[in-house]
Amino acid sequence: MNETILLSNIGSTAVITLNRPEKLNAWDTPMRTALAEMLGEVNASGEFRSVVITGSGDRAFSAGQDLDETMHFSSGDEGQNWFLTWRDFYDSVRNLDKPCIAALNGVAAGSAFQFAMLTDIRVGHANSHMGQPEINSGIASVLGPLLMAPRIGLSQTIELTLTGRMMDGVECETIGLIQHLVDQGQVTDVALEIAEDLGKKPPVAMRLNRQRFREMTQPAFDEAFSSGMKIQKEAFASGEPQAAMKEFFEQRKKKKESS
Repeated sequence: MNETILLSNIGSTAVITLNRPEKLNAWDTPMRTALAEMLGEVNASGEFRSVVITGSGDRAFSAGQDLDETMHFSSGDEGQNWFLTWRDFYDSVRNLDKPCIAALNGVAAGSAFQFAMLTDIRVGHANSHMGQPEINSGIASVLGPLLMAPRIGLSQTIELTLTGRMMDGVECETIGLIQHLVDQGQVTDVALEIAEDLGKKPPVAMRLNRQRFREMTQPAFDEAFSSGMKIQKEAFASGEPQAAMKEFFEQRKKKKESS
């Protein structure tokens, strides 16, 4: 059993918890694979009518990609192959027939921000920071801009992608990325209430609505992965992401030693 992904249930709602708090629930490839597999199992199960996804602890939903993994890539081909593994991961939430709510108990950064945008409804609190800081790690953003642009507009998408700036929960609610902004202690309860309500909706209509949203966005996803594999191959072949990640860890080590 993969202990980085936990499954429980509240009534007919599946509660999936990202469980790597020592890494701010950042995911590597095995953890993403486990999450995708669990979502597939939940989707196929007649026991569940809705899904809530959250993170363990009170600091992070997920910090996104574990840089310990990507820092050691030695070629552009490794970067390209890594990027292609994200297709099944994102499809695991896109292909759900059941409503999916993100309970944003803390930071959702980079790929975790993207994953959260793919859920149907997001519940957070004022310190639920979200954003696309990938550029700070030398990673070119492909899927982030694709998901942000129709939600918040091109101008804000460009600003967030190029600066790597993180937004707090208040800003996220203002621009529509968080639909329900509540007190920190209420995030999970409100997410569960919404999930229970949506789980009572007619299941065929729910499935067909989600299917239609998927069909509407499929061409853009196909194009993103076609272009993204070339982009990530060039980026990692240059060595720039690996160098930026190494610098990040060195600076973090210095801060720890000086504190």
